[in-house]
Amino acid sequence: MRFAPHTDDDVQAMLAGCGLSSVEELFQHLPEGVRLDRDLDIPEGLSEMELVAEMGRMARRNRHADDLVCFAGGGAYDHYVPSLVWALTGRSEIYTSYTPYQPELSQGILQALFEYQSMICELTGLEVSNASLYDGPTALVEAVHMAVGATRRGRILVSGSVDPRYVETLRTYGNAEHFSVEVFPYPYQPGGRDRLGDDVAAVVLQHPNFFGALENQAWEMFDAAHQVGARTIQVFDPLSLGVLAPPGELGADIAVAEGQVLGNHLSYGGPYLGIIAARMQDVRRMPGRIAGETTDVEGRPGYVLTLQAREQHIRREKATSNICTNQTLMAYAATVYLSWLGPEGLRELGRHCVAKARYASERLADLSGVELAFGDAEFFKEFAVHTTQVDAQDVQRRLIEVGFLVGPVTEEGLLLVSVTERRTREEIDRLVKAFEEASS
Repeated sequence: MRFAPHTDDDVQAMLAGCGLSSVEELFQHLPEGVRLDRDLDIPEGLSEMELVAEMGRMARRNRHADDLVCFAGGGAYDHYVPSLVWALTGRSEIYTSYTPYQPELSQGILQALFEYQSMICELTGLEVSNASLYDGPTALVEAVHMAVGATRRGRILVSGSVDPRYVETLRTYGNAEHFSVEVFPYPYQPGGRDRLGDDVAAVVLQHPNFFGALENQAWEMFDAAHQVGARTIQVFDPLSLGVLAPPGELGADIAVAEGQVLGNHLSYGGPYLGIIAARMQDVRRMPGRIAGETTDVEGRPGYVLTLQAREQHIRREKATSNICTNQTLMAYAATVYLSWLGPEGLRELGRHCVAKARYASERLADLSGVELAFGDAEFFKEFAVHTTQVDAQDVQRRLIEVGFLVGPVTEEGLLLVSVTERRTREEIDRLVKAFEEASS
């Protein structure tokens, strides 16, 4: 009771109101097997000064990306975040807005979200985007919801090169919502199209894929999917679109992404930003919020929330999704970041990533005990290596000990290496040397 905010008089008053004489009597209906028969293992309280010192000691046990030279990837990347992004995003009128529940009083936020949606549409080559989702994996789930609703089918075909966390999330939702997830192997086999049928709701590809490789051989699956009436979904890297064709041009009906790379720090895994865009045919199935532009009675521009097909706004049985909110703050940061970067900056950043990653891969491939996992496959900023003499997890551990963060290690035992614009030639050369010692 010492951790409860109620006084003894409060407790007695509540018990009297329930017609009980003691707290123990309140919990008598609970079986003994689920009741804790000892005191909680909670240490004695500390003063503020002692607590701050203790929390600092615990925090120093972590080694974060700024303590190490970060070549890690697998879905979260160490890109440079300009000071401008969070200087603006951290302003009180933005930082405290959370999400526009009173849209008529949130014109500035709604305009920013409208600009965010416009930028996502321009990036993806698709016609409509929403005001963001939670993260990449849940964005994929929502894309599948759209496909299942549009086709009234239940089979989802997913490439074996899609991030396994996305697939796991998709399976979790599918178990409860009665759609099935089938993974077809990567690299692709000639008979892969045989899996398609008139019961397939969607085909999901990732480009660049989880291993960093470009899916240049896979787009025939999108063509085949359209022939049987299925939706096509692409998982993409937003920063790759400065040098790669957009999802809409590649035949994707719906595109989803993790938006962490757009002005957000690694932050130990979140909060991040879910991105989704689609063709106009699916606009009424788009989950969450969509900000629209209009004019008021005096002809002045204004912004509104529109087409909110979620259960907070319409009858639950009519809702396309039960998602209740979005990542307004992260979407705002992405808007500032993309505005700072601009089209030419996006292209230049992409070229830096490609060139530096290519240099790193060529240097590593020259080492004994290291092989590029997919040979001459093209990639954007990330690639997978096979360590032939030492287990990949041991190599990863040894690299951490000497100051390099690389990985993750995939289910196939491959080690991912990501090279962003932040990495210098000198850092890459030092990584190669450390790799040579760790992998032999």
